Amino acid sequence: QVQLVESGGGLVQAGGSLRLSCAVSGRTFSPYAMGWFRQAPGKEREFVSAIRWYGATEYYADSVKGRFTISRDVAKSTVYLQMYGLKPEDTAVYYCAAGLVPRTLNQVNGYDYWGQGTQVAVSS
Repeated sequence: QVQLVESGGGLVQAGGSLRLSCAVSGRTFSPYAMGWFRQAPGKEREFVSAIRWYGATEYYADSVKGRFTISRDVAKSTVYLQMYGLKPEDTAVYYCAAGLVPRTLNQVNGYDYWGQGTQVAVSS
């Protein structure tokens, strides 16, 4: 079984930065892509960013483009989300996800495994 564990969340002031990590453990891991989603209270889970595991093509939601950077370390089976210029509207629980086969990467149903989430709170 594949397990995804996020870390790196916390409380920061507006304009600050955080780096989220998602470590994958379990069986030999060779996904098609990894993604980051977020969910604020009372809202649906929304796409933030994704990266193809091989080839490293990156995808971003318009709301984070230019502020967030996704990357991965294949040897460590870890994906990262570097967040700069954080805004109060970035406050949410951030989830890491793994997709094993090609699907629409900005949709929740494009992924097969999910982490438990890590809280990011941005104060104004």
